[in-house]
Amino acid sequence: MAFLWSRILLKLAAVACTVMGTLVMQPAMAADPSPSRLALKSSAALVLDEETGHVLYGKNTESVLPIASITKLMTAMVVLDANLDLNESLQVTNEDLDTLKGTHSRLRVGTLLTREEMLRLALMASENRAASALGRNYPGGLEAFVAAMNLKARMLGLQGTRYADPTGLSSTNVSTAEDLGKLVRAAHRYDRIREFTTTSGFQVNIGGRPAAFHNTNRLVASSGWDIGLSKTGFINEAGRCLVMQAHLAGRGVVIVLLDSWGKYTRIADAARIRKWLEVADGSEMPRQPSARSASKSRKASARARAQSGTPVAATARRARAS
Repeated sequence: MAFLWSRILLKLAAVACTVMGTLVMQPAMAADPSPSRLALKSSAALVLDEETGHVLYGKNTESVLPIASITKLMTAMVVLDANLDLNESLQVTNEDLDTLKGTHSRLRVGTLLTREEMLRLALMASENRAASALGRNYPGGLEAFVAAMNLKARMLGLQGTRYADPTGLSSTNVSTAEDLGKLVRAAHRYDRIREFTTTSGFQVNIGGRPAAFHNTNRLVASSGWDIGLSKTGFINEAGRCLVMQAHLAGRGVVIVLLDSWGKYTRIADAARIRKWLEVADGSEMPRQPSARSASKSRKASARARAQSGTPVAATARRARAS
């Protein structure tokens, strides 16, 4: 009987070794982070795996909301799809002035820039007059341009998306976080959109004088972020909005944040998403203590040694000797 049990135990051990060996040889699959561990302040939000389209996090993703200047991503796609001459000069006219919100622009009436420069400023600096000039100079004019924007939306399957103008100043430019995830993935396929939305600054000549413009998303200039596409938006009805494609925790992700009312909420939410992904991936680096906290720690240690009757100087000498 003892011999029989011995044979059984040996076979079980062999099977266990085989199974363990198989597990060791197979690569570890990164698990998706738990959505319950992410608390965002934006009213609607979406985080997608860019390659697969798999939803990693969603909050009110089907709510139809104004999207402000996120609109300009569609503006850019329609311009580029038309294969228009990017070196053609376009002029800012009175028709490009914002009579709806009364926003300011350094592109004065009469400013001449190439279509490519207008496109860059519309995407990078969210210049409304540049976006308006792009739509107005489309074959068939502004009405045909807006029709092309809505047609493109239908082609991309954006069921909750409607456009009324190329700037996003109208609150009737609406979409959902779910639709914008698809839009960002589509826009990321355009080389110029990737380049122009992630340029931190650009200079153009206005009236013979150089004028510097900067990206409306300060994260693109941060060495801690690897951003492949970015667009911000703001009007009162939409709150502060942000969409990005970024490389985080070893994979490309799409981030959509809508209706963030605090001035820094969208940036803080983006940071929360980044930390959430890195913690789940195990790639978050431990925080280094600041000089101030290190100093406090040394003082606390010194007090503890003094209270225990061990002279601090003697302790220091022993430490140096060791």
